[in-house]
Amino acid sequence: QVQLVESGGGLVQAGGSLRLSCQASGRTFSSYGMGWFRQAPGKEREFVAAIKWSGGSSYYLDSVKGRFIISRDNAKNTVYLQMNSLRPEDTAIYYCAASRSGWGIHIHEYDYWGQGTQVTVSS
Repeated sequence: QVQLVESGGGLVQAGGSLRLSCQASGRTFSSYGMGWFRQAPGKEREFVAAIKWSGGSSYYLDSVKGRFIISRDNAKNTVYLQMNSLRPEDTAIYYCAASRSGWGIHIHEYDYWGQGTQVTVSS
């Protein structure tokens, strides 16, 4: 069992930056692939970024490539999402998730989810 708690969300102006953190419980954190998803009002939850258990590989939604960076610190059981050059369309609740099977871009590939943290980007 893995419990995930996100933090770092908030209100920021367009062009600004935020760093989200996701603290995981459990001794097997390093064996899970980790992902970030987001859900805007009235829209379905969508994939944002994912990172393999080793941190050696990552994958991004096209619209965030070059602006967002996912990273992890297995010693701290934490995964991060550095978000730069934020846009109003990035406004959403951001969720981190853990995958026992490795990593993926689909919701069904993830086994554990956090409660989410709100990110609001004003224009």
